[in-house]
Amino acid sequence: MNIRPRINRWTAARRDLLFGDSVLTSLVQPHFVVHGVGVDEPIRGMPGIHQQSVDVLLKTVEEDASHGVRAVMLFGVVDAEHKDEHATHAHEASSHLHQAVLKLKAAHGEDLVVMTDVCLCTATDHGHCGLVHEGEIVNDASVEVLVNIALSHAEAGADYVCASDMMDGRVSAIRTAFEGAGYTNTGLMSYSVKYASSFYGPFRHAAHSSPEFGDRATHQMDVRSGYAEAVLEATMDEAEGADIIMVKPGLPYLDVLRKVADTVARPVAVYNVSGEYAMIMNATDDEASRQRMVVEVLTAFKRAGADVVVTYHARDAARNGWVQ
Repeated sequence: MNIRPRINRWTAARRDLLFGDSVLTSLVQPHFVVHGVGVDEPIRGMPGIHQQSVDVLLKTVEEDASHGVRAVMLFGVVDAEHKDEHATHAHEASSHLHQAVLKLKAAHGEDLVVMTDVCLCTATDHGHCGLVHEGEIVNDASVEVLVNIALSHAEAGADYVCASDMMDGRVSAIRTAFEGAGYTNTGLMSYSVKYASSFYGPFRHAAHSSPEFGDRATHQMDVRSGYAEAVLEATMDEAEGADIIMVKPGLPYLDVLRKVADTVARPVAVYNVSGEYAMIMNATDDEASRQRMVVEVLTAFKRAGADVVVTYHARDAARNGWVQ
């Protein structure tokens, strides 16, 4: 089976995230996980967001959960000495990302939705989202590696693996692999409509994922493309077995988000990306003004059709009681 509707109903936390009528329960807080102990390093350009080792991450997630943030998205930050052209470290079970999944699920069980990023860019020495052959990003060989990464995350206990690479056919390949390996309750979020945006800069610094050469224009969507391509990408991934359809970035593409939400039957997520976050955080030091901005942005995402909002504002919104 390539479509299993029960996946999104598997736990109460998943149901609250996807089907709840609260803005708070729809929020997902991203985290950048690094190797080491006691690491809590602020990220340049993203006030309030840190790179954290697993021990610190566990405490942060515990505190966030106590305020109602019950979903996280984990990005593994790979040290340069562990990077190679095949992104080998990305599917090693001993990595800090895998250990973070294991320990978070051990601590929170079904009360926390743990999502993991599935891509090659953080673990390749060239920084691209796929394997590179003779200067070109190759699709099918990249999908094979993505499948291995997704399987390793499922084995660690992730609720959802999040394919952010934009390679053709990876949703079908991951779903088929999950079926074959018996991971029939592991969800798949597809970054179906992901643009080659200028708003990713702070994230690439945080994740150490900037490409060493060229750009990502051959696989991420052109910012000039119309609704037809967005709908094509979203409906293809839905048919291939994606449990959640992602639109990224958020603010410049509210119209696309609305179009996708009106087209697909699966839940729709939006990523309020690092550049969007930085604009608000650097716009004012006045908390009341910042609160109004954040609430306005989150309201816009929900109005445009987002069931799930991945945002770096989740922590502040929850801890300060900005949303309910």
